[in-house]
Amino acid sequence: MSLTVTVLGATGSIGRSTTDLLAQHAGRFRVGALVGGRDAAALAKLALEMKPDFAALADESAGPALAEALSGSGIPNGAGESAVLEAVAREADIVVAAVSGAAGLKPTHAALRLGRTIALANKESLVCAGDAFMRDAKRYGARILPVDSEHNALAQAMGDGRVADIAKMTLTASGGPFRTWTRERIAAASPAEAAAHPTWSMGMKINIDSASLMNKGLELIEAHHLFAIDAARLDVIVHPQSIVHGLIAWRDGAVTAGLAMPDMRVPIAHCLGLGDRLEIARGRPLDLAATGSLTFEPADEARFPCLRVARAALAEGGAAPTVMNAANEIAVAAFIRGAIPFYGIAELVEQAVERFAAEFRRAPEDVEEALAIDARVRAWSLEAVPAARAAG
Repeated sequence: MSLTVTVLGATGSIGRSTTDLLAQHAGRFRVGALVGGRDAAALAKLALEMKPDFAALADESAGPALAEALSGSGIPNGAGESAVLEAVAREADIVVAAVSGAAGLKPTHAALRLGRTIALANKESLVCAGDAFMRDAKRYGARILPVDSEHNALAQAMGDGRVADIAKMTLTASGGPFRTWTRERIAAASPAEAAAHPTWSMGMKINIDSASLMNKGLELIEAHHLFAIDAARLDVIVHPQSIVHGLIAWRDGAVTAGLAMPDMRVPIAHCLGLGDRLEIARGRPLDLAATGSLTFEPADEARFPCLRVARAALAEGGAAPTVMNAANEIAVAAFIRGAIPFYGIAELVEQAVERFAAEFRRAPEDVEEALAIDARVRAWSLEAVPAARAAG
């Protein structure tokens, strides 16, 4: 019996890796719905290949282009928020949540409320509304499976172990394109240089988050919620080979780790398999002898202050991570368009967390409150961009 899979963020890097696996195992899976952002041509091409029950774009203005591209195919389609939520509402055994940024929170939570098994790649769902999200997952019987390579490796490394027995849970970071750069050289970096990730092929925003190590900060917050582990037992280490994805040090001194070649299809396949191991065509098996050596370095929060800001937001708790994420999305967009320098990102985000510390002290009670805080902080951050230019 085949499993029905819905893919949110189908045209992004995670979505493309997912549909590649679904095509490889066509007898095991069928596609319920495909959801994209604004690229009608890319979603239409994918839909014609995968034959979903429904295709939707988040950008309502791109709806006519999608309808035209799918004309005669018999594939129902739509655009806008209502179409995305219609896609989520369709029957599915697994929902792959791969929409980037806070934009993924609402559709992912809608799938959660239906009690779906969610393969979660949208870390912002937990950064923006982690307490509410995990509480509702329990309430509605939704199963959350981590797709991020680090969290998936940690979940596998844990096995049947107990969180109470963990001395430290460590996420690895490649170090990004600026790992060996001086602070002065990083300060003058261009968006193209920041987006040139040495290991992973991801979207522009995630690549820049990786360059600043903000992505690793977001993942620390994600791990806190996924594994119900306190901030004091979470750590980051730089590992340029990106082969060890996560390590767990147990209180008896033993360490377990998750290793794999850097290929996002590995954690995605683990989630889609629901306990079974799926073979990956064109996969690269790990050959440690050929690799030769694995190296590790401490994360430098002086050159990468976004990691320090994220750690502080996690330690502060409440709505601090929600505020941080909203400001970061605005700051990264400003950096991409040349409105602020690279270090202006950390400057603006830190200012936002300080500005809203008193106003938004407690954690959002629900997704609606998280999105309201997100909107408020985004508006303030847009106005603060000129100051971040001066400070950077």
